[in-house]
Amino acid sequence: MKLRSILVGAALALTAASGSLAEKTKVGFVYVGPVGDGGWTYEHDQARKAVVAAFGDKVETMYVESVPEGPDSERVMTDMALKGADLIFTTSFGYMDPTINVAAKFPNVKFEHATGYKMADNVSIYSARFYEGRAVQGHIAGHMTKSNIVGYIGSFPIPEVIRGINAAYIHAKDVNPDVQFKIIWAYTWFDPTKEADAAKVLIEQGADVVLQHTDSTAPQAAAQAAGNVITFGQASDMSEYGPKPRVSSIIDNWAPYYIARTQAVMDGTWASTSTWDGIGAGMVGIGEITSAVPADVKASAEALLARLRDGSYHAFTGPVNKQDGSAWLARGETADDGTLLGMGFYVQGIDSEMPN
Repeated sequence: MKLRSILVGAALALTAASGSLAEKTKVGFVYVGPVGDGGWTYEHDQARKAVVAAFGDKVETMYVESVPEGPDSERVMTDMALKGADLIFTTSFGYMDPTINVAAKFPNVKFEHATGYKMADNVSIYSARFYEGRAVQGHIAGHMTKSNIVGYIGSFPIPEVIRGINAAYIHAKDVNPDVQFKIIWAYTWFDPTKEADAAKVLIEQGADVVLQHTDSTAPQAAAQAAGNVITFGQASDMSEYGPKPRVSSIIDNWAPYYIARTQAVMDGTWASTSTWDGIGAGMVGIGEITSAVPADVKASAEALLARLRDGSYHAFTGPVNKQDGSAWLARGETADDGTLLGMGFYVQGIDSEMPN
């Protein structure tokens, strides 16, 4: 009888343990870069860690880093779904079609795609209004450039990146009518060698301010080596390069969103939604404006930041024309989200050609 009691007790314990494991919500993350990139992917992985911290043993997370945007990402997503993922975050624009394709094969799995526009019953989309942070950067850049040349390293010519260039230029031009933007397209999200080379070329062309929409800290290092060039952290604070060349940064804060969406899966309340939040909601943060920035410039940048945060000012407020001189926004008019989401044009004053 004693042996039977022990066996029954062991069986019950095993059943309870299995039940506990089965109750875990499995959350997957597909990353375009390495978790140590110091920028975009780093911040997404910080948010994954925040999910673990928030839910403890109620969740199990998995991730794959440095996944190319293309067929390989579809394989990674499929593998996560087959491993029992309840929720999968696909964290780069180029994962859009693969996400839709895999979601159709796994209707009971929830997908969250970052920065895209295609949705399905089990696919939500989310992004941040990075252009608000670019406006603050442009404001500082316009004040601080002595050569009146600001360099900009773009990743891919998609609306998200074009919006950022335009927002930075408008606000640099607003405080410095003589400012010029020189733009180099790296055609990569993360490639330290290409990013460093782009920064060096821009500096050789006279840029004493370099902005970036790529993910590594290589442009910061290139600027530091050049001397007398300022930069801004991208996606993450990159504060190790402060107080100069990095004088401030855009910080992506995905944690509250990831926690809320994981909770919704747990609660059974998850629904397909489109989220586009900015500084006001805390999804976009501005890193410390360092002592390398003059006090009056810092004060005016903080005033702009406050207006963006409380919604009293929109980063795209007319009068603004398109690059070809055609009218876009009349005085006091603000851009609608539809136009911003599909933005494929430069504003007037940028003399670079838009890539095909």
